[in-house]
Amino acid sequence: MVAVRRIASSYLKPHSALIAMAIFANLIIAATTSVLPFLIEQTVELIFEQKREDVLLILALGALGAQSLRAVTTYVSNVIMNYVGQRMVVAVQTHLFSKLMTADLGWIQQTHSGRFISTFMTDVIRLRDSTAQSIINLSRHLAVLVFLIGYMYYLDWLMAIIATGVIPVAAIFMRRLGRKTRKATNKGLEETGSLSTLILEALGGIRVVKAYGREDAEIKRATGTIALVLEHTMRSVKAKAAAGPITEALTGIGIAAVIGYAGMQAISGAMTSGSFFAFMAAVMLAYQPLKAVANQQTVLQEGVAAASRLFPVLDVEAKIVDGTDSKELKVSDGAISLDRVSFHYDDGTRALDNVTIDVPAGQTVALVGPSGAGKSTILNLVPRFYDVSEGTVSIDGQNLKSVTLTSLRNASALVTQEPFLFDDTIRANIAYGSPDAGQDEIEAAARNAAAHDFILQLSHGYDTHVGEAGLKLSGGQRQRIAIARAMLKNAPILLLDEATSALDTASELQVQKALQTLMRGRTTLVIAHRLSTIMHADNIYVIDHGRVIEQGRHADLIAQGGVYAELSRSQFDRNDDPTPALAGE
Repeated sequence: MVAVRRIASSYLKPHSALIAMAIFANLIIAATTSVLPFLIEQTVELIFEQKREDVLLILALGALGAQSLRAVTTYVSNVIMNYVGQRMVVAVQTHLFSKLMTADLGWIQQTHSGRFISTFMTDVIRLRDSTAQSIINLSRHLAVLVFLIGYMYYLDWLMAIIATGVIPVAAIFMRRLGRKTRKATNKGLEETGSLSTLILEALGGIRVVKAYGREDAEIKRATGTIALVLEHTMRSVKAKAAAGPITEALTGIGIAAVIGYAGMQAISGAMTSGSFFAFMAAVMLAYQPLKAVANQQTVLQEGVAAASRLFPVLDVEAKIVDGTDSKELKVSDGAISLDRVSFHYDDGTRALDNVTIDVPAGQTVALVGPSGAGKSTILNLVPRFYDVSEGTVSIDGQNLKSVTLTSLRNASALVTQEPFLFDDTIRANIAYGSPDAGQDEIEAAARNAAAHDFILQLSHGYDTHVGEAGLKLSGGQRQRIAIARAMLKNAPILLLDEATSALDTASELQVQKALQTLMRGRTTLVIAHRLSTIMHADNIYVIDHGRVIEQGRHADLIAQGGVYAELSRSQFDRNDDPTPALAGE
């Protein structure tokens, strides 16, 4: 099976020495377990029948030694297998997280974050448990069975055939149960992922849920998903639970047949009581291992089901990567050029069509237009969050596909409409892109971003934790922290994606002043919703349906009486209070 081979080669092979130690310990467990029926046989024959007092102590010490050795090796085996299992979880989760961090932005955005969380927290654990249990089943329990069955054949081969004749029948039933388990487990894991998605959405949109009084609707939706998780989980549980009773029933048939055969042998004098008790002891000791090995098919299928969800994520290869001959980006002026650029998504949707835009070094160029026109797509092409389908994007004449991603992204700073802050201190958030920055540099960036004063008023100053996504701060405060982060990075190219459109007028005034400081001397590409913020930009491109339909300065575009002029009238006729422009006034 491909999944099993991959698990073995990728995650178990590095621990092969430890696994070998565990298997060796399991072999000792099997050997010591098979000693017990022999000791019972000797006790019955030598002590109860022959009354030999001289061997009593030897037999007692033999039983004590065998059980003590079995206890020690069981402990060693269990510790090793748990350690290997935990190391496998670490390796898979590390690999998975690394894959997500280096994956293409487009692919990540196509998959709900709840799916990834379910993979991290459920699929990986299921894979670990299945793997560890499989190793124990196939080494310890199988070895115990082999030793005990071997001893049964040593005592009476015909009676052993009678006792073990149920095993092939049990294997047929277990194979069928394994298929049912895999199907149910797959469905259960899918619904668990849906539940994770639902919880994240409900918590993320809790204000909307409460504002619209949809608590009961969300509870009903969650209840339905939880019920589906329960339904598929119980199908898996029923399939697994059936393994025990089937094994018990078949074992009962085998024991009944053994008793009948042994009774006839004993009546005819062909079997001693010691041999019978030893044989029955071996049969009883083999019961639990037989049940575990018989259940192996269902255990394995659970792991395969988890792997079938996990490996596709691990196998996704990023398309936006460094080429074999990629060079460091050399930024002299920071001029950006998009030359006849077209872009379409993986599903074929065209977002840009033959777009040509120039952002001269040190100037501010604005993109305006209706929602969905393609403005954000243009901005995302500059740091290569996406690659163009046709045409070229270059900085200082260097095609972005020919330079390393690290050097490219080091050359730009991004401030978005809804800045993301990590659940850490303000200090750590400002220094996120410049981890080696000192306190003086952090404070200087905060001052330039008009953030220093409000930071000092917080309970712990720069050591104040901002909460999940920065929710302990206001929108204007979060934005100024993000601007401070960009200032500290001190990149020559600045990308602003509607950095003020979500703010109230008072917050916007403060953020605008911070942005003016940030933009000074930098090449800036800005997406604007409020035209008042880009009235003094060096150049303005009007984008609609993925094409450039107008271009020029504010006054020139107003004079043309086109789309930009209409947008301007629609905004300023509402008596909007124009806020200070992003570019120099």
